[in-house]
Amino acid sequence: MSKPIFVLNGPNLNRLGRREPEVYGYTTLADVEKMCRAAAGDTPLEFRQSNSETQLIEWIHEATDTASGLVFNPAAYTFTSMAIMDALKMFSGPVIELHITNIHRREEMYHHSLMSGVVTAVIAGLGAKGYPTAIGALKEMISEQEAIPA
Repeated sequence: MSKPIFVLNGPNLNRLGRREPEVYGYTTLADVEKMCRAAAGDTPLEFRQSNSETQLIEWIHEATDTASGLVFNPAAYTFTSMAIMDALKMFSGPVIELHITNIHRREEMYHHSLMSGVVTAVIAGLGAKGYPTAIGALKEMISEQEAIPA
């Protein structure tokens, strides 16, 4: 697998470990990146975070042109951004939507993801451990795709 896996993180995730630790835990985004890099092993990994919808869309476009798979925690944009959803539709490889909390156990406003209908899989509620779980699953999906004769 020579193409990288992209791990993209949406708004406020740069505050992990400090923002509502009773909800999101004490693991920082830097800790999450270390876990992802360990799970990726020799697979190249692009790990990024932005509070900007525009920047996230640009990175999804970049991933569409260069990446083998995508793990994406859209955070609040999960529930509001048709533009991000449309960008994800362009990505031909596997995409895992990731949420640290179980969005279905939270308030009603968190129950409907605009992204879920266009991604390959969803991981929610595993805390920060969901990230390396997603990387492992994504690597398997990519290997299975690469094994299919053209």
